[in-house]
Amino acid sequence: MEEDKSKELYMFKKTLQELKSKKGKGTELISLYIPAGRRISDVTQYLREELSQSSNIKSKSTRKNVQSAIEVILQRLKLLKDPLEKGVIIFAGMVPRSGPGTEKMETYVLIPPEPIKTFIYRCDSQFYTEPLEEFLEEKDTYGVILIDRSEATIATVKGKNIQIHKRLTSGVPGKFKAGGQSARRLERLIDDAAHQFMVRVGEHATEVFLPLLEKKQLRGILVGGPGNTKNEFVEGDYLHHELKKIVLDTFDLCYTEEFGIRELLSKAEHLLKDLELMKEREVVQRFFKELIKEDGGLAAYGEKEVLEALIMGAVDTLIVSEDINMVRVKIKCNNCEYTEELNIKKDELPKLEEALKEKTCPQCEGALVIEETKDFIEYLSELCEMSGTKLCIVSRETEEGAQISKAFKGLAAILRFKLHQ
Repeated sequence: MEEDKSKELYMFKKTLQELKSKKGKGTELISLYIPAGRRISDVTQYLREELSQSSNIKSKSTRKNVQSAIEVILQRLKLLKDPLEKGVIIFAGMVPRSGPGTEKMETYVLIPPEPIKTFIYRCDSQFYTEPLEEFLEEKDTYGVILIDRSEATIATVKGKNIQIHKRLTSGVPGKFKAGGQSARRLERLIDDAAHQFMVRVGEHATEVFLPLLEKKQLRGILVGGPGNTKNEFVEGDYLHHELKKIVLDTFDLCYTEEFGIRELLSKAEHLLKDLELMKEREVVQRFFKELIKEDGGLAAYGEKEVLEALIMGAVDTLIVSEDINMVRVKIKCNNCEYTEELNIKKDELPKLEEALKEKTCPQCEGALVIEETKDFIEYLSELCEMSGTKLCIVSRETEEGAQISKAFKGLAAILRFKLHQ
């Protein structure tokens, strides 16, 4: 399911950020990448040899921590079964919490979104995360060429990102009033200047797009603009022959700059159904269509209203900004069974811990402590699973995602039915 992929990608990104923030006291944090098809018994044997070699480490504490990390990984490997379809990634090591003597063993086991190709074992003061960052990179790219007789824009759309590579102006003269031979001569000059301009656009397009095509990262090219220039460009010999094969379509547009790219993407929706940018845009626009109805339609926003609707099973699609930066906190009493849960900003967690030192349980006046903290989006995804709600996690990198983040504090919903008639 699409919402499952959205959640998996978010949790993968979140874990990556956590891993990048971890630092060991010495070179004692272990990163292990096991490729698809690699036999677990072979990896186990390799680690046992590393365990034996680690006895040569001079520092007593580093030696002890490395050996402990290897032992933890060996235990985790016992829980895995051959064959590993995509492989597996394991991080383990003693991570200091604050000052000396506060180290705690932390272990992460990740199933990668794509198969791992290379075996990696690394022991360092930080976890080795570069291969994980490569997994998150969008591989599929679409080329965009906007062109008329006066200017052109060459850009790429990759995932949710629009990147403008080149803006060109032609210098082709506009309308003229001369008649007779002068008119024909000027017309030939204008046609020649337009031809030279399209040659120049084609050369720049080749520079930008051909390397992507050779890497098999370019899925297609969209060409747009006002007037007939775009058709002349596509039908003529201006594009490299390999690029010409992957031109998906041409589009009539009003603009040739960045706004024109967004206009083109809107018109090319039928071609780009699987592009993340289009999926996100479609969901957010559905929300806005409901919102502008006189009775508010089937739209909800605001933490209280959205959570109420979600718990009641009234939400069809939940829209969450990935930068919402909140946690679900469970507080319990040390003496009785009293608990309460609340949602707070992550940076307010230390303040809450301090405030709880001054508060007591409303039932027995016992001490209150934080029992559990959970990522807010993870909590929301669990509620979505319970009610069969679709989850759409949007990025601030897009225009629509930025609107959800700023105007609705990162949380909005499309309802199945109205809560209050």
